[in-house]
Amino acid sequence: MADNQQQPVQAQPAIDAQPDAPAAHPETVTEEDVYEALEEVIDPELGLDFVSLGLVYDVAIEQEDVYVTFTLTTPACPIGPQVSEQMKEFVGDLPGVSAVHPKMVFDPAWSPEMMSEDAKFALGF
Repeated sequence: MADNQQQPVQAQPAIDAQPDAPAAHPETVTEEDVYEALEEVIDPELGLDFVSLGLVYDVAIEQEDVYVTFTLTTPACPIGPQVSEQMKEFVGDLPGVSAVHPKMVFDPAWSPEMMSEDAKFALGF
C-alpha cells in the first residue's frame, strides 16, 4: 500500500443537529384522526354521526389546516351552520390542527346508500 492513501474519515454530526430537540411539528394530524373527531358530529334528527351517515365526502389536510367537504341529507336541512361549528370544534381540538375549513356541498346529492351498514341497520334500511 502506498503512503498517500487517505485514512477513512469519520462522519461528523451536523453542527445544528440536536437529537433531543422536539420536531418542528411534533403532532401531525391524520385523516383517521379527523374522521374519528367527525364521528362526534351528530345529526340531531337521526341521532347518528355524520361519518356513519355518509355525509362526509372528503377530508384534506394541508399542514395544520383541515378541509372537510360534507353534505346534508337534504338541501333544506337547517342544521348546516350548526354542523360547521361542531366540525370546527371537534376537529379543531385535535393536536396539530390550527384551522378547520368546513365546506357544505350538495353535489353529489346524498342518498341512504351512502350510509355505513351499521347506520342502515340502525335506521331500518
